[in-house]
Amino acid sequence: MDKESIIKKIIQHKKQPNLRYRLKHNVENFTDRLFFMLFDIETPVEENLDILESEFDELVRLACWQLETPCKKVWNNYMAKIPTILEKLNLDAEAIVNCDPASLSIEEVYMAYPGFYAIAIYRLAHELYEEGFPMVPRLMTEYAHRQTGVDINPGAKIGDSFFIDHATGVVIGETAIIKNNVKIYQGVTLGGLYVAKNLQNTKRHPTIENNVTIYANATILGGKTVIGENSIIGGNAWITSSIPPNSTVYHKPEIKIKTITNGS
Repeated sequence: MDKESIIKKIIQHKKQPNLRYRLKHNVENFTDRLFFMLFDIETPVEENLDILESEFDELVRLACWQLETPCKKVWNNYMAKIPTILEKLNLDAEAIVNCDPASLSIEEVYMAYPGFYAIAIYRLAHELYEEGFPMVPRLMTEYAHRQTGVDINPGAKIGDSFFIDHATGVVIGETAIIKNNVKIYQGVTLGGLYVAKNLQNTKRHPTIENNVTIYANATILGGKTVIGENSIIGGNAWITSSIPPNSTVYHKPEIKIKTITNGS
């Protein structure tokens, strides 16, 4: 096959007219600037807010494929929510520094904790998701996922003072609801019982009530599953039905002691 034929074949199979990977790169730049504007003391707010608006206009151009989508109106609504988002993130950071004996300072939490970074990008993406802005919120949380190992769908609803410790391997699905003062550890999954396209508009992921702690590698599945307030879910637990308030659930290991036989 000659070069011209190869080119024609490649063009023939490039079937997605709206697939511009520049959008992904631009979203990452937008996310970085937004994060720095909120937390870095050397990043001026007014100047960068203007730059963010300009970058957002480009995201609108790249992401709003349907002309009737009122994406241009989103920025003003989103900008008005940023102070509240920052307030929530400060509560998250305070929850981490107050709960984790390994944290040496609040500055360490902001700069070095992957769980905090994942929560920050989730909260910034979630408000765009709520505005109905296409694609960009998911690209934001996937950017954080790639850096931290934490996969939070921007559609999840998460309350105040949320703490993810160690972070790596955490998965929180689109319709999960997490209320206030919840702490989870690495490897926790808040997922669906099974995957089917016809469940797109149904609640598929669990609800976690106030003051719950979920230890490493626990798996909690199902849209009807509710973990009652003040409960503790032990490591490696597998839960597919609701747990009443003030419960402790743990995975009981089976221990078998190997008998050493005499070789004679």
